[in-house]
Amino acid sequence: MTDLAVSDADKAAVAAVPGRIVAAWAQHDAEAFAAVFTTDGSMILPGHYATGREGIAGFMSAAFQGPFKGTQVTGTPLALRFLSEDAAIVITQGGILAPGDTEVTDARAIRATWVVAKEDGAWQLAAYHNSPRDAA
Repeated sequence: MTDLAVSDADKAAVAAVPGRIVAAWAQHDAEAFAAVFTTDGSMILPGHYATGREGIAGFMSAAFQGPFKGTQVTGTPLALRFLSEDAAIVITQGGILAPGDTEVTDARAIRATWVVAKEDGAWQLAAYHNSPRDAA
């Protein structure tokens, strides 16, 4: 791949996308969570698939009142690379923190792929997918 002209501001904005998800999750704000995605973004979690901001917000709203109630998420970047000047991939490792947890348990540890794209001048999450960190 040829060298891309990617600004430091774009690199920082892409690296900040996972933090925007973490912040929305911390508030259990499904609308803010979905707003991080592109208009037609997609989210794949084990056993779940949601598309579009409305679909993602609907899923997360129910999840924050159900299985994700009281939880937090965390993640550490493992890799970041630009595919073009307006598309990048971020790989993270982290997981869900149950209420009272300070570290992710092995059972809740995940690795995730974040496909980030520039939409209307802003870096948004075009596709997100995670899977368990450890083999079953």
